Amino acid sequence: MKRVFTLLLLILGFTSSIYAQDDAPIEVETSVKKISDTEYDLIFNVYIEDEWHLYSQYNPQDASLPMTIKPSEGESGFTLVGKATESETTTEYSEIWGVDEIFFVEEAQLVQRIKVDDPSVRQVSLNIDAQVCKEFCLPYDDDFTFSLDGGEVVETVATVDEKSQAITNSLKLDLKNEELLNTDIGEESEEKDKKNNLVNIFLLGFLGGLIAFLTPCVFPLIPLTVSFFTKQSDKKSKGITNSVIYGFFIAAIYVALSLPFHFAENLDPAILNTISTNMWLNIFFFIVLIFFAGSFFGFYTITLPSSWSNKTDSASGVGGILGIFFMALTLAIVSFSCTGPILGSLLAGSLTSDGGPMQLTAGMGGFGLALALPFAFFALFPNLLKALPKSGFWMKAITVMLGFVELALAFKFLSNADLVGQWNFLKREVFIGIWILIAVLAAFFLFGVIKFPGGPKVKRVSGLRIILGLGVLGFGAYLAPGLMQKPMWNLNLLSGFAPPQFYSVYKQDNSCPLALNCFKDFDEGMAYAKSVNKPVLLDFTGWACVNCRKMEENVWSENNIYNTLKNDYVLISLYVDDNENKLPIDKQFDYVKPNGKIKKIRTYGEKWATLQSVNFKNASQPYYVLMSPELEVLNSPQQYTDKLTYHNWLKDGLKRFKN
Repeated sequence: MKRVFTLLLLILGFTSSIYAQDDAPIEVETSVKKISDTEYDLIFNVYIEDEWHLYSQYNPQDASLPMTIKPSEGESGFTLVGKATESETTTEYSEIWGVDEIFFVEEAQLVQRIKVDDPSVRQVSLNIDAQVCKEFCLPYDDDFTFSLDGGEVVETVATVDEKSQAITNSLKLDLKNEELLNTDIGEESEEKDKKNNLVNIFLLGFLGGLIAFLTPCVFPLIPLTVSFFTKQSDKKSKGITNSVIYGFFIAAIYVALSLPFHFAENLDPAILNTISTNMWLNIFFFIVLIFFAGSFFGFYTITLPSSWSNKTDSASGVGGILGIFFMALTLAIVSFSCTGPILGSLLAGSLTSDGGPMQLTAGMGGFGLALALPFAFFALFPNLLKALPKSGFWMKAITVMLGFVELALAFKFLSNADLVGQWNFLKREVFIGIWILIAVLAAFFLFGVIKFPGGPKVKRVSGLRIILGLGVLGFGAYLAPGLMQKPMWNLNLLSGFAPPQFYSVYKQDNSCPLALNCFKDFDEGMAYAKSVNKPVLLDFTGWACVNCRKMEENVWSENNIYNTLKNDYVLISLYVDDNENKLPIDKQFDYVKPNGKIKKIRTYGEKWATLQSVNFKNASQPYYVLMSPELEVLNSPQQYTDKLTYHNWLKDGLKRFKN
């Protein structure tokens, strides 16, 4: 159990998976040694920065990822002779994985022998896929080209065929009024949206921190810790000061957890969008949240390695501010069995939003502040400690109810994976049915009908539990119309959580939002717009985009907006995360980035994401552009916003088109 939980912490390393190799903490020099007319040794001399280490090919499979060396994509005419030989490695026991890990420090030499099967091959390319770590891990994935004749390597990285070049050229739209894409109005609107999102995620994080405060891992520590500071200090004022510093460090520790995400986004601005729409990462979050739910139900206990808390606890004996910091760190580690699942949900929810790493920082800041405030508050007013209720069955009931919340959230991430993968098994009605079942089970728990190992032993069901149980049943009843083909009311509370309305078990007229007529191919949509002489609403969206669903179900559904979209615009919805539907072979191509690197475009999602970034310098969704069939931009692009703003924006675009 310990290993599975610790894997969540390694997500910090995964978030840096799109890492610029030029900035990687290792440098590689290559050379070639001829062994015979058909055999060559390809030599990699690797220099590793201080405090980093690079994992060996022979690292255990159930630990950190071992290195692989293989021919680069498309390479042929030679074969590898066994695995590469390695220079001296270091072996060290990992408490996280429970096995001996094998890695290089400072430097390494890898020698890969190859046998040339085709005499005409005089240049070969090998790929190294590895993991380099210190406090967190970064993938390293790069190709190296060797000249077998000892001459200079002929670089062919940026060379593409005529077909790829033609498609690449067609991606760059000849936009008119392009200056409207960067007007102050659009920037101010986007900045306002970001601020609103930051406030919302901060409040959600704060709410999560308050819930964590009420759990058995944190609540009993409040009087103990405050009493320790007030009694151990010579002066009352010093005890209060130490408690406030202690609270500050608690908040700072949680904020610090978000910092690697800022580092990752600086390397690649689209990294969080890539993570949030990754099908396999959403499945990973589903498994992790199911695992967390089990811990809240009391089936097992999640803890970090005991050595971590032992080391921080011993370090807390250091005097002064440093000792207080380690006390705060000890609290964070010891209480992780309760706070970890809530933090995991916050982490997953922030990554699948469109606000960038600042949203995660805001959420973590709110969480840490909510945990820290009680320590500072009760240090200022220690007499109020007597008013705190004793921990007991009510706290266990809260913990079990959190398990149901984690269970419900888990299916949100499974739904994301289903939508992106287009598996068609977790349709909207199935998803809603699962949430109704979870609500019913939670109500039965509150009524005392079902019990869990971590729940309280109930002899008599209190009136409060009955009221709460009826409230949970009421939520299930609110969801019930969602099972019908034509619901009696819109499930606005589920906007962005449930699959879109057109992703239904009932036969739909089309697969467009709100049954609008839409195109999912840019060229087809533009051709139709030209034939009917209507302006275009270019909708960059995603299957796993929460704010896209909120806009469609809460804003587009308004009668005046819906009628405008239906009658006055041609809707082109481009799903940037549609990476399961391959482009036809003749439409696949290699796109040359400005830095000379090649990006292989093989799916519709990759094509539409590239179209958006190349022409609009934007990688977030939803992203709406109004334009004429002649590619005239009509006004500033719009993103997630309110009904009035969106309606006025549509009317303004229509007016400009007619003029």
